[in-house]
Amino acid sequence: MKIAVCIKPVPDPKHYDKITINSETKLLERQGIPMIINPVDKNAIEAALQLKEQLSGKVVLVSMAPPDARETLKGGLAMGADEAYLLSDRAFIGSDTLATARVLAAGLKKIGEFDLILTGSGSADSGTNHIPSQLGELMRFPHLNSLIELNLEISTLKMKTKIENGHLEYEGSLPMVVGVAREINNPRYTSLMGVVMAQNKPFITWGLSDLGLDSANTGLAGSPTQPGDLHLPRHGRKAEMLAGEPEDIAGKIVAILRTAGVLA
Repeated sequence: MKIAVCIKPVPDPKHYDKITINSETKLLERQGIPMIINPVDKNAIEAALQLKEQLSGKVVLVSMAPPDARETLKGGLAMGADEAYLLSDRAFIGSDTLATARVLAAGLKKIGEFDLILTGSGSADSGTNHIPSQLGELMRFPHLNSLIELNLEISTLKMKTKIENGHLEYEGSLPMVVGVAREINNPRYTSLMGVVMAQNKPFITWGLSDLGLDSANTGLAGSPTQPGDLHLPRHGRKAEMLAGEPEDIAGKIVAILRTAGVLA
C-alpha cells in the first residue's frame, strides 16, 4: 500500500508573539521563528504508519515549503515515514489554499500513484480546513475531512467524522484523500534511532519547472484569495502627569472623567 501524507511546517506556537505581518506584501514574517510540523499533520503521519504496519507498504511525505523546511520534514521521516518530497520555489510564495493544493497535486502526480492521501484537517497558522477537499477535487479522488476514526478492510475505508453533537459514519473506496482530526490517535514519540535513520532516507526537492506548473497558477498570482488593506492597531495612549497633594489629584481625576463623560 502506498500512502502519501501532505504536511506543513508552521511557526512554533511558543513563538507566536514574534510573528509580524509585512505591511507591503501582507504576508507573515517568519524569519528567525522556529518551525515545527503542523500538530495535526503528525496525527496524519501516525495514521499512515499504523496502516503501513497493518498492511505493509510505503509512507511518503509531501510538503510545499521554503528550502529551510528540510530539517522540519526530517522529523516526519524520524517518526517512520520512508521518503520525503519538498516542493519549494519562490514562485510558490503567498499561495492561498487553492494555489497550495495545485502545487501538492502536481507533486503527488509526478511521484506516482497512491492508494491513499492523508492530510491534517487544518493548519495551526491558518485553520481554513480547505486543503483536503481542494486536493481531492484536483486529484479527482473522493475526499472527506475531520476523521476521528479510520480503518481499512480489504479495499474499503470505514471512517468516522466528528460533528458538533456526535459523529457520522462513512464507507469509501480507494483511492481517497482524507483529512484527520487530532482525536484520531496519539502520534508516537520520535526515537533516537529514528532520528539517525532519517538522515539516510530519500529526500527530494522539486521546484516550479520540475512540476510543470505555470507561475500564473501559483503564489499570489495564482491565488483567488487576496489580502485586503492592512491596518495595524495603535497601542499608544494619551497621558497627563498630575501633581499636587493626593486630595487635589483625586479631584482633578474626577474632573477629567466628568469631562470625558465617564462620570455624570
